[in-house]
Amino acid sequence: MSGLPGAVPHRLTGRRVETAEPLDLSGTGHETAQAVRFLRECQGLGLPVSWRAAGTPSYDPALLCHLPPPAELIPDAGELTAWRAAYRHGSLYHRRGPDFVTVLDRRERGTAARLTLDHPGLHDTFLRLLEPTPVDALDSVGREALGLLAAERLVLAAGGWAVTLPPRVRRWPVPCTAI
Repeated sequence: MSGLPGAVPHRLTGRRVETAEPLDLSGTGHETAQAVRFLRECQGLGLPVSWRAAGTPSYDPALLCHLPPPAELIPDAGELTAWRAAYRHGSLYHRRGPDFVTVLDRRERGTAARLTLDHPGLHDTFLRLLEPTPVDALDSVGREALGLLAAERLVLAAGGWAVTLPPRVRRWPVPCTAI
């Protein structure tokens, strides 16, 4: 009913989501890709989420600064403080059109990049990776597109799995004209 993926145990109370257990952010497999997908969907639906993170990322944790920061990060070597300082709602999101996707990336303060993915290989791979996907399941065009999307920091590829990072924002916390 909530539109959230069921792979992550959670409880929806009104318009607030709480995860039942820490989410694995280590980047060592399917669990990390599912956790990122879950947080991305919460963000896209405008649902505040209370969660704890576990695992030391094998990737640059700044990739996730567009997602709501965890209440607790285990282990925490200052990443939580940096994540909280960098987090801004709407700093990375995508919009869809016919045969293209537009991505706005403002994760790095003082910069804004607008990318249009209209090449069929890029477009199709971006949409396919909205569901966590094993890298081995991609054909040669998909793997090439994955490399390009990962270079633009639009996909997390770690532990043999890949998942799209920008949420499709369906609800803004304030009227969209105020952002």
